[in-house]
Amino acid sequence: MEIEEEKEIDELWEKFRRTSDLQIREKLVLKYAPLVKYVAGRLAICMPPNVEFDDLVSYGIFGLIDAIDKFDPDRDIKFKTYAASRIRGAIIDELRALDWVPRSTRTKARQVEQALADFELRHGRPATDKELAYELGVNEEDVVKIIQEVSGTTLMSFEDVWYSGNDSDDITLADTIEGPDKTRPEYHIEKEEIKRILIDAIKELPERERMVITLYYYEELTLKEIGAVLNVTESRVSQLHTKAVLRLRGKLKRNIKMFV
Repeated sequence: MEIEEEKEIDELWEKFRRTSDLQIREKLVLKYAPLVKYVAGRLAICMPPNVEFDDLVSYGIFGLIDAIDKFDPDRDIKFKTYAASRIRGAIIDELRALDWVPRSTRTKARQVEQALADFELRHGRPATDKELAYELGVNEEDVVKIIQEVSGTTLMSFEDVWYSGNDSDDITLADTIEGPDKTRPEYHIEKEEIKRILIDAIKELPERERMVITLYYYEELTLKEIGAVLNVTESRVSQLHTKAVLRLRGKLKRNIKMFV
């Protein structure tokens, strides 16, 4: 961002803080619209084909507006960091409200997750597509279709695992299990142990799935950018991401029982 544009945004923020003028807020929304598209683009990796990118952007705009209204410049947080979490949350909340994943699809996702976990428990290594097909009693072509169909079910769980908010709203898998009491001293020990289990599980993923997870969650690349790095299509990146998340989710569920 050039100096002139930064100065213009600073002036808009100053006016908005003094007046709460809706026209100024609209100008701020336009200035930060690319951030909404960026967050929506990253979430799109988890979306099935029937979910439109433009819909994700429209949901994210509400999160951006909420962030502008609630942002406290006196706190030691950059607005873009704060807004990104609000935008992401708004998109996920809207998808949850729409109940956009059919029950039958959720059932298939659990079946794939269980098949992957059972195979790895028996053989001590991740299943290949051919082996997964055998576990599910289908052919390899059907596995590809199933993975594409269940991709949307991986969004909420993995974002919850990896997102730790900068607005004092930490969201981890541990928070969704039996409503843990965060005042308990052992809660923080459990949280660190879950992180350790997750890190170890990522190391054991097949190479390409591990690369997708690393590039997406650590390097923060988009679906298109990851495809360019791996020299595969965007749909293939989405499939790799989905399988990786289902493997990790199954392993976490198996290990998490020690904490509940």
